Amino acid sequence: MTTMTARVSWLDGMMFVGESGSGHTVVMDGAAQHGGRDHGIRPMEMLLLGMGGCSAFDVVQILKKGRQPIQGCRLEIEGDRAETDPKVYTKITVRYVVYGDGLDPAKVDRAIKLSAEKYCSASIMMGKTADIEHVFEIRPAAAARDAEV
Repeated sequence: MTTMTARVSWLDGMMFVGESGSGHTVVMDGAAQHGGRDHGIRPMEMLLLGMGGCSAFDVVQILKKGRQPIQGCRLEIEGDRAETDPKVYTKITVRYVVYGDGLDPAKVDRAIKLSAEKYCSASIMMGKTADIEHVFEIRPAAAARDAEV
C-alpha cells in the first residue's frame, strides 16, 4: 500500500493553501459570492486538473514507451456538476490534443483507453459518479510550437 499525504491550511476569508507530501503548494480560493476573493483555483477545479494530469502522464508515457513521435500533449477538460448538493461531477469530457508527425491514431487511442481503464486512478475514481467521455485529435508537431502546450 502506498500512502500519500497532503495538508490544507486556512489563510483567511475562503482562501486555503494546500501542500502536498512532496512539498509543493497551491492556493485555493472561492468566488466572491462565497466569501472568497478569487485569488486561487477552486477545489472542484483542482479535481479536474488532477484527473487531467494523471491521464496526461499516462498517455505521454505510454506513447513514448511505444516509440511514438509525440511532441506535445494538451488536455481540455469540461465537467458538468449536479444541481444539488453534494454537486458531484456527473459528466466529464476529456479532449486530448496530441502533437506529433507520424503518430499512429490507433496507438493514441489505445494509450488513452489504457489510461482511462487501467492506469489513471483519478479518472477511475471520478468515473464512479461521472460519465467520462474521452476524445482525441492529432495535430502536426509544428503546431505544438505555436500552441500553449
